[in-house]
Amino acid sequence: MPTPPRRFARTLKAAVTVALAATAFATPAVSAPSTPSAHDHGRAVFVQNDRVAGNQVIAYRRAADGSLHGRTVYGTGGKGGVLAGSVVDHLASQGSLTYEPHHKLLYAVNAGSNTLTVFSVDGDRLHREQIITSGGVFPVSVAAHGDRVYVLNAREGGSVQGYRLADGRLHRVAAWHRELDLDTTTAPEFTHTPGQVAFTPDGSQLVVTTKLGGNSIAVFPFGPSGVPAPEPVVNSKEGSQPFGLTFDARHRLVVADGVENSLLTFRLREDGDAELVDDALTGQQASCWVVRVGDHFYVSNAGSNSLSAFRQTRRAALEPLGNTPTGAGTVDSAVTPDGRYLYVQTGGAGAVDAFRIGKDGGLTKIGTTVVPDGVGGEGIVAL
Repeated sequence: MPTPPRRFARTLKAAVTVALAATAFATPAVSAPSTPSAHDHGRAVFVQNDRVAGNQVIAYRRAADGSLHGRTVYGTGGKGGVLAGSVVDHLASQGSLTYEPHHKLLYAVNAGSNTLTVFSVDGDRLHREQIITSGGVFPVSVAAHGDRVYVLNAREGGSVQGYRLADGRLHRVAAWHRELDLDTTTAPEFTHTPGQVAFTPDGSQLVVTTKLGGNSIAVFPFGPSGVPAPEPVVNSKEGSQPFGLTFDARHRLVVADGVENSLLTFRLREDGDAELVDDALTGQQASCWVVRVGDHFYVSNAGSNSLSAFRQTRRAALEPLGNTPTGAGTVDSAVTPDGRYLYVQTGGAGAVDAFRIGKDGGLTKIGTTVVPDGVGGEGIVAL
């Protein structure tokens, strides 16, 4: 039975500031790309390792059976970073690597350099187009909706910075910067920094999960001119840790809570208020990341080395389908556009586990691929 609806307590907070920064331009990637066969062209999995000495995106060819082959390393031109206290999830976030299909662009955050790298994508090949300031300190997540892009910065209270894509390049918009005013200094740091930034499917709102730094889901509605509201609507619940998020087929917000170890479903109203309509426990530990395939959802449990599967009913209730073991430190994941395969990073093992998704939502393991310098890395995209 679905959980009776209830609301998070609602508060308001935020400040508008103008960020002063300058863009930096990338040189072409040093690594020579592999040459995929015509059969494999267009199928790829990109993984970010968040390497402190120099952040990298590793490209793999994806075969028709879901297995990963080849390996080409592309430097982002920036540095990775490590939040204090983190072991398997150095960015403690979801969405640090994001693909925008209309423009065929891949966005990667460089936490240690306070920058964002833009790659153009051609099959499993990348070309570094631009490096631009993140407009804050320690970027951990990036969201794209058409020609609008927002970066989430994790330190110094947290902030979001918006950009406009024009003529193939990002342009920072000073008026699209918003401070989050979170408690990001309490130890351990990695549990108190914000977790993800995302657009609603229709692009009318920007959503930020704040983890323990705010125990909240902050929502910025956009005005008619595309400017985010000066203050977010903050849907808060004491002791909660909203982390990774996605949306269901009816555009309801689905959030993984790393303290309750549960998957929460919200009806998100036009004014930014979030009404809780379902709460499903994983029975696992550190349930922080979530992806969707049709009416199925998969939660990464870093503390249990597992994936929890759920099926959503017509009444928005989530029915558990069981847990599937993974390598150590299950973190960020991605599914292919056709919904047939799921790839999950294992931050403790420094690898990617590949699974075939059955019609019933069950997962069948295909194999494991070790990622260069992949321990603690986060950020994955499947095409």
